[in-house]
Amino acid sequence: MRRTLPIILATLTLPAAAPARADTAVLAGGCFWGMESVFEHVKGVTRVVSGYAGGSAQDANYDKVSSEGTGHAEAVRITYDPARISYAQLLQIYFTVAHDPTQVNRQGPDVGSSYRSAIFPQTPDQARFAKAFIARLNAAHVYKAPIATRIESGGFYPAEAYHQGFARTHPFYPYIVINDRPKVAALQKRFPALYKG
Repeated sequence: MRRTLPIILATLTLPAAAPARADTAVLAGGCFWGMESVFEHVKGVTRVVSGYAGGSAQDANYDKVSSEGTGHAEAVRITYDPARISYAQLLQIYFTVAHDPTQVNRQGPDVGSSYRSAIFPQTPDQARFAKAFIARLNAAHVYKAPIATRIESGGFYPAEAYHQGFARTHPFYPYIVINDRPKVAALQKRFPALYKG
């Protein structure tokens, strides 16, 4: 069973962000439809783009990534206002409701390295923070299994247009109903102050 993460957050800090600045985070945790759907409902997040991270530009398309030979992970690029939500809070949501960080190369029904749990830091501060965050989660035994989330480098490439906003535009698609709506419901329940409808 997952425990809450406030003790982890209380001991980790990033340098104060300048006001009126947009920051980005790139996170992978299974099918990007669900990750996008969760973070679209977070206050302070201004844009979420589904895409591919970890491989090369020429392989950044759904058919190639699905072959599991490109090195890409399905990921989301989150643009957020650091005056309204912190990177720490985004990671808390990521590790608590957006996916299961103990799964290796899979999430739910999706299996393969393109569905791995990975953080792609956009700054050296994010890299240091993510590494410390994972170390604290493991040390606190928040999960029954070790955290499988990897910290990786690599560019981000937006996915095809039909993937963008998929859960929003296909709310009754069976995959969305079964796998992704429960994540959004968990966000609303566990982080009511950060949830936007």
